[in-house]
Amino acid sequence: MKLSDYDYYLPEELIAKYPVEPRDSCRLMVLDRKTQKIEHRIFRDIVDYLEEGDLLVLNDTKVIPARLIGRKTTGAKIEILLLRPYTDNEWEVLIKNIKRLKPGQEVIIGEDFKAVLLEKYQEGKARVKLIGDNIKKLINKYGHIPLPPYIEREDEERDKETYQTVFARKEGAVASPTAGLHFTQELLKKLEKKGIKKAFCTLHVGLGTFRPIQTEDITKHKMHEEFYQIPEETLQAIRETKEKGKRVIAVGTTVVRTLETYAQTGKKEGFSDIFIYPPYQFKMVDALITNFHLPKSTLILLVSAFAGKEFIFKAYNEAIQQKYRFFSYGDAMLIL
Repeated sequence: MKLSDYDYYLPEELIAKYPVEPRDSCRLMVLDRKTQKIEHRIFRDIVDYLEEGDLLVLNDTKVIPARLIGRKTTGAKIEILLLRPYTDNEWEVLIKNIKRLKPGQEVIIGEDFKAVLLEKYQEGKARVKLIGDNIKKLINKYGHIPLPPYIEREDEERDKETYQTVFARKEGAVASPTAGLHFTQELLKKLEKKGIKKAFCTLHVGLGTFRPIQTEDITKHKMHEEFYQIPEETLQAIRETKEKGKRVIAVGTTVVRTLETYAQTGKKEGFSDIFIYPPYQFKMVDALITNFHLPKSTLILLVSAFAGKEFIFKAYNEAIQQKYRFFSYGDAMLIL
């Protein structure tokens, strides 16, 4: 299993810097695994491909303004990315320029907010203590929406809304579950009217989802853990859907990983470090809504496991020729 087999060339201009408006007007590529056919539609046309009794499973995680920009007392700039809390004021973080910091040193984020480095881990990760009154309020005051680096721009006021799904409610993600970004409240109502059910799970998207694979041998890659939770009513809805012979449609790779973690462990809550790559036998998911993913990423491996590597790469080549928009703010794909 070689990482280089999952590489492809993407012209820079196809990386979406901003989302389309309205959300459901982006393009939709439909892949049929049985017939190996590819169709080109608009996202709101997804209604035509879903049937009464099908179940959409959505990730209701909410992105926090996890990017904190501070400076040392000497004035040197330090950037902190919050990953997950140990307690209200102690966090696991990723620090740019971590070599400039020693345990015990302070990073000043605002006049009423600072971080103290407690200990360094590997690969730029660390444990910090956040100091100030009402940490959550201070994170919201000073934090920036952590747009992925390939977007190559600073976050703007509008990203607070556009980088969040319309059903986001449980704070904790440092990246958006981007397949869900294409849904509007109107589209969800239209799907409901057609008899398509919906259920929620939570996976707080973190380092595991976007951390690059560093080893040519795929099997040696270790995923970073991400917190997940599946309500009993979601599991019940999945069981009922399967019993009726209808489909469970995962909205995004994060939902796939959450459901497949449950299938492997039987645990409704915990930390997932599941890494899905070909060949893999999916136990919970019948169809997948997803975006177009980075070359040599864990996500392109997951969709290759779901639809077959050859079919996925054929679809990606066609998407590049047809000038689809790629990555977080880009277009979508429905794999049936």
